[in-house]
Amino acid sequence: MTSKASKRATPFVAETVKKDFPILQQEVNGQPLVYLDSAASTQKPNAVIDAISNYYRTTHSNVHRGAHTLSERATEAFEQARQCVADFLGCSDAAEVLWTRGTTESVNLVAHSWGRHFLQAGDKILVSTLEHHSNIVPWQLIAELTGAQLVPVPLDEHRDIDLEAMQALLDNNVKLIAVAHVSNALGNVNPIDKIVELAKSVGALTFVDGAQALAHYPVDVNAMGCDFYAFSGHKLFGPTGIGVLWGRRELLEAMPPFLAGGEMIETVSFAGTTFNELPFKFEAGTPDIAGAIGLAAAIEYLQQFDRREIVAHEAALLTSVYEKAEAFVGINSWSKIRNSAGIFSFNLEGTHPADVGTLLDQQGIAVRTGHHCTQPLMAYLNVPGTVRASFSIYNTLHDVDRLFAALEKAKLFLL
Repeated sequence: MTSKASKRATPFVAETVKKDFPILQQEVNGQPLVYLDSAASTQKPNAVIDAISNYYRTTHSNVHRGAHTLSERATEAFEQARQCVADFLGCSDAAEVLWTRGTTESVNLVAHSWGRHFLQAGDKILVSTLEHHSNIVPWQLIAELTGAQLVPVPLDEHRDIDLEAMQALLDNNVKLIAVAHVSNALGNVNPIDKIVELAKSVGALTFVDGAQALAHYPVDVNAMGCDFYAFSGHKLFGPTGIGVLWGRRELLEAMPPFLAGGEMIETVSFAGTTFNELPFKFEAGTPDIAGAIGLAAAIEYLQQFDRREIVAHEAALLTSVYEKAEAFVGINSWSKIRNSAGIFSFNLEGTHPADVGTLLDQQGIAVRTGHHCTQPLMAYLNVPGTVRASFSIYNTLHDVDRLFAALEKAKLFLL
């Protein structure tokens, strides 16, 4: 997507950006907080906090059904947020943008609505070994219900998706390939364009988990060529509890509703029910109005910058990380600087990830430890888990220095 922000971009300076995030202006365990857990959830700028607060202070009402001013205001803001997301994704049809609670619900929506309706015994779903559990388990469940088969795609010697192995698995029984745009555990940026091309060669659809991608660089779903794309607001500087599923109109039109109730209906009688048009067919009940408005505010905040400057800044951070890691005795790195987005996943030899995480926290460094909801990947790596430091727009080179200084102290304590 060509960012409109490039014509009106605010200069990107990470030290200045960090001041927009109030939670980062504190000490933890007597040390200035260094937040390196953005792959789990990004922090929220004042613009998002203020947008949500202002909605509840001035605008709150239920949407679409009210005949009064507050409802009209809320509806307008809610649908403007949908259009904001559509523009952000390079989507020309805002009705293809469905509100969900997050990426997990988006996967389940497609699995149960599309999968129940279109999969049958003998069909295959391909998923990569890198996937988050939320892009594995829903497909497992729907495969059990329909008689379809879930087939994992192995990794190559570089811990990337093995495209040759994927191609060898393709046949006319493959109906869907589900893959992350960016690995949440290692940071790999997967070659979605090539995967889409492979899927199309056998008439299969592609579902892309974009939860880890959009905070790092622009995405154009139409140019990408995928059929479904999902993400979560809380990993894009927005609130928790709001997410998006984008799907091609012709697919969404053919899919039955996932949840039933108010809003998703056109007419109801005891003789039968007819369903609403897109996108409302998939949005039963009162939606997360404040969440949608907060997500739009997060997107608008991000779009004020030239995204190329953000990409360059995060690349500089990772370059510094890998330079320091190369000089650090005793680090096993599972991530790599090539084709990576914001994640450094590693272990200290002879230590448990949880112990390392605890000692870093005592020094004000927030990281994630464990299997990162990627147990098949951890089994492939033959480790119980890793320490994951994940970087975002508010991190600085000083944060990298703090991380490695803290690791030196942790190593002295543990070894």
